[in-house]
Amino acid sequence: MDEGSRTLSASERLDWLRLIRSENVGPRTFNRLLERFGSAARALDALPDLARKGGLRRGITIGAKSEAERELAAAEAIGLCYLATIEPGYPRWLAAVEDAPPLLTVLGNPSLLAKPMVAMVGARNASLNGRNFARRLAADLGHAGLVVSSGLARGIDTAAHQGALASGTVAVMAGGADVVYPPENRELWQAVVDTGAVVSEMPPGTQPQASHFPRRNRIISGLSLGVVVVEANARSGSLITARFAAEQGREVFAVPGSPLDPRAAGPNDLIRHGATLTEGVDDVMAVLSDLLRRPLSEGRRPDFQAQAAAIPDESEAERARREILELLGPSAVTVDDMYRCLLEMPKKPRKSATFSSLRIAA
Repeated sequence: MDEGSRTLSASERLDWLRLIRSENVGPRTFNRLLERFGSAARALDALPDLARKGGLRRGITIGAKSEAERELAAAEAIGLCYLATIEPGYPRWLAAVEDAPPLLTVLGNPSLLAKPMVAMVGARNASLNGRNFARRLAADLGHAGLVVSSGLARGIDTAAHQGALASGTVAVMAGGADVVYPPENRELWQAVVDTGAVVSEMPPGTQPQASHFPRRNRIISGLSLGVVVVEANARSGSLITARFAAEQGREVFAVPGSPLDPRAAGPNDLIRHGATLTEGVDDVMAVLSDLLRRPLSEGRRPDFQAQAAAIPDESEAERARREILELLGPSAVTVDDMYRCLLEMPKKPRKSATFSSLRIAA
């Protein structure tokens, strides 16, 4: 067991599931709520008041206990388990990501998630040479002791999983872990379940939607020490995965290709901007070998046991709301930019916790 980690009780797991399934609660908000209130149960109790103070005129939809119980029962029926960020089985590289899923669903062998991984992604309409290269590189990475992660998509993803089946591979799904997409990869999905692991942050039975795929991509990169891109046009979703990897502090590898092939535009541009030119497993291992020798120094989410923070009075919250409204205009601004602006305004001192509470409720 990792230092500082523990297994959630059955009631805590139910509360975590209800909280992450609540309206407007994503991974970052989930973590802020736990930091502020100390437990998912207390955060659930506070959500209606936070939403009201944040300006939501109708009642906020909170994950129902009955629905969470049905989800857990459905998961258990198909052998799917849940891993929380503070639990020992949660992949520590993913736990280091700010927006890591608070609960990760797993079909197959969860212990595989503890091993070092490399992601491989690329074009769905990949060339025969590209598929063969991905299959061979995945097998070589497996022989070198790495688990290959990918998204089970057509083309390069499929080839990467096929090459890594013997050594272990992890498929990250955009929908539920039990929902096979694309449908023609059902046999491959079953092989991954039998020999590796299929993971998702979505409830079982969820059909994938377009908005799910970028969220899936940040899990693929977050699980891994680095991402290898094999064939991707200039607008490929694989480049989103590469961007996530760079933002998460992971290595980016790219396989060069002919400038006459549009599928080489993405990797060639990544190399132009600093990605490691990759012609084989040695190029990957030369970069990752040092990372494999030293342990990850941070990433495990704290076990939130703190007492609930003090709630600012309504007059102070109302003043903060007025200040925020004055800063809003027709163009979008980020929460962080607004926060910095509020802190720099030459007015009487304000409690930063007031604005933090509104950020949670927004």
